[in-house]
Amino acid sequence: MSFRREKYVPFGGPDGGDGGDGGAVIVRADANYTNLAHLANRKFWRAGRGKHGSGSNRHGARGSDLVIPVPPGTVVYDRDRGHVLKDLKEHGEMVVVARGGKGGRGNKAFATATNRAPRTWERGQPGESRWLVLELKLLADAGLIGKPNAGKSTLLSRISRARPEIADYPFTTRYPNVGVVSLDDERSFVVADIPGLIEGAHLGAGLGHDFLRHIERTAVLVHLVEAAPIDGSDPVENYHQIRRELELFNPELASRPEIVVVSKCDTIVDTAVLCQRLSEASGRDVFPISAVTGHGLARLVREMWAAVEAARGVAARRS
Repeated sequence: MSFRREKYVPFGGPDGGDGGDGGAVIVRADANYTNLAHLANRKFWRAGRGKHGSGSNRHGARGSDLVIPVPPGTVVYDRDRGHVLKDLKEHGEMVVVARGGKGGRGNKAFATATNRAPRTWERGQPGESRWLVLELKLLADAGLIGKPNAGKSTLLSRISRARPEIADYPFTTRYPNVGVVSLDDERSFVVADIPGLIEGAHLGAGLGHDFLRHIERTAVLVHLVEAAPIDGSDPVENYHQIRRELELFNPELASRPEIVVVSKCDTIVDTAVLCQRLSEASGRDVFPISAVTGHGLARLVREMWAAVEAARGVAARRS
């Protein structure tokens, strides 16, 4: 509430400006992010508040928007209502999850012919508040799956510029890693390293749900089977175990195009027998590789590209 007071200007009248609107909270997909780890230690996100109006009919500034960056593939849920606000699939897509309140009116807005000196003003309205659930489902052309320590991260680092953490113990990868594989200037595809799966993953064992949901959006599955598992288990049984977990989690995953790979072939002398057994068990060709020596990588990348290109063609025909 304000009145104009100026020398030689009688009856200046009201000049209280309106308050500014509050800023909005926006969730936006940003390709520079590959996981949601940067949001883990912050619980509350608030946009800027609108500034107060002032005399001389000066309106308050609008509050600044707050943008929360997330990787493409993030699904934004309203926790309390349970519905999906937005599935952010592409870089730059965004959704306003909480709108700022409207600014209040100053006493200038209440002036009338019969009330020339109003002492009435209006408070601004509160902004929206909402509890969100963010779920990341990676968008990738091909997904590397397999038991823990099967060599997925090492393979990703050899065929792309991704630099995931690599160590000689299981569950090194805690978040999915993404890399771009380029055959030439015109041919490239995205590969995701899905953290190792274990028996019971479809029930949540070993953070199974956190890992399995990323596979739902991969067009091609690249199944790595360790040639000589450090726990002494049978590679063929390990293959069947992962296939069972996929089918129990989502039966549709069992019908996805799959490339079977025997990894770490440098650790055993003869891979022919194992490849034959896996080929009979899976009904597919088997690709022996060694990410350390580079054996078989070029052939595997060509096969992955062919499968990805075929999957893209199917998706284009469906759309």
